[in-house]
Amino acid sequence: MKSMEAEIITIGTELLLGELVDTNTRTIAHALRDIGLDLYRTSTIGDNAERIAGAIRESISRAQVVITTGGLGPTVDDVTREGVALAFGVTTEFHPESWEQIQERFARFGRTPTENNRRQAYLPRGATAIENPIGTAPGFMMVEEERVVIALPGVPAEMQHLLESFVLPFLLQRLKLRSTIKTRLLRTSGMGESWLDDHIGDLEHLSNPTVGLAAHPGRVDIRITAKAATPEAAEEMIEQVSSTIRDRLGDVIYGIDDESLEKVALGSVTKHGWRLAVLESGTGGVIAAAFSDHGSGFAGGQVLPHADVDLDLENALLDLQTELSAEVGLALALKVEGERHIIDVILRTPDGEEHLERSYGGPPTYAPKWALSLAANLIRRRLS
Repeated sequence: MKSMEAEIITIGTELLLGELVDTNTRTIAHALRDIGLDLYRTSTIGDNAERIAGAIRESISRAQVVITTGGLGPTVDDVTREGVALAFGVTTEFHPESWEQIQERFARFGRTPTENNRRQAYLPRGATAIENPIGTAPGFMMVEEERVVIALPGVPAEMQHLLESFVLPFLLQRLKLRSTIKTRLLRTSGMGESWLDDHIGDLEHLSNPTVGLAAHPGRVDIRITAKAATPEAAEEMIEQVSSTIRDRLGDVIYGIDDESLEKVALGSVTKHGWRLAVLESGTGGVIAAAFSDHGSGFAGGQVLPHADVDLDLENALLDLQTELSAEVGLALALKVEGERHIIDVILRTPDGEEHLERSYGGPPTYAPKWALSLAANLIRRRLS
């Protein structure tokens, strides 16, 4: 018996060309995690039946469950049906029931299907059709001994509906899954990935829960993942590791899961009953835009298109705070010196003023985001 593993294959040349962003993998991955099914690989294949068949053969040689999305439409380049048939060494055959459902769906939409829509009713011989009540592309699955390949539409809403209404209940029953996988993110800022690894590297060798790092400009996420019989047991395992990490890192951690650094920073302003004004130069408006998404504590900002070496940040910030009646002022100038970026920051509050100057030598496109992290973390730590 294979170990209970799954793989996801997203299908579509538009994905390979970068014309469409794949959101289906994330949705399916989260769903499989919640039912305790391990996902070890994902891949993307273009609209080519032979390559789709090859990818499926490779996946089912390793995993019990393979879920594909995309390529179930009516056009010539929608060849997932043919690819799955090739993988299993069968032909496609017409499913009258699926064709009736497709016609009914079109009638409900006040439309008439064209002849090429009949292609959607041709499924690999031996496949079980999965009715799609909210779209015109039926899904299907092929079951062979320990293996199952489930083909879902690529339209995210249709895919998610079939995933939740059919696929997950089917997998829970077929695999007799009795566990769940839970994940927590600890969000950090102010220290780099190597510093964090030095402080919690021993925990990264754990097998359950597992601990891993993911770096972003000026921030690092610590991911804790646990597999257990119940959600409560998984959460308890995560909490034990999380508590250890918090003891070691202290206020380097600013939040968990979906908490953003900007929201936490602005919250530290509003808890004093204050508002924040932002003056930025050379950042393209990244700073003000980030804070403007998080409530009434943001008084407003002024964005200068280029970093002016003669700009008097202190006086310009004072003028803006006065104009906007903002107790807290943040000024940030991003300047280029050779291959480096120099970031000047001023934070002014009713309790005083702080200046920072930092050098950034990473990819230029990340410089504004790195500057944002620096500024937001300064606000958070100064006002917490």
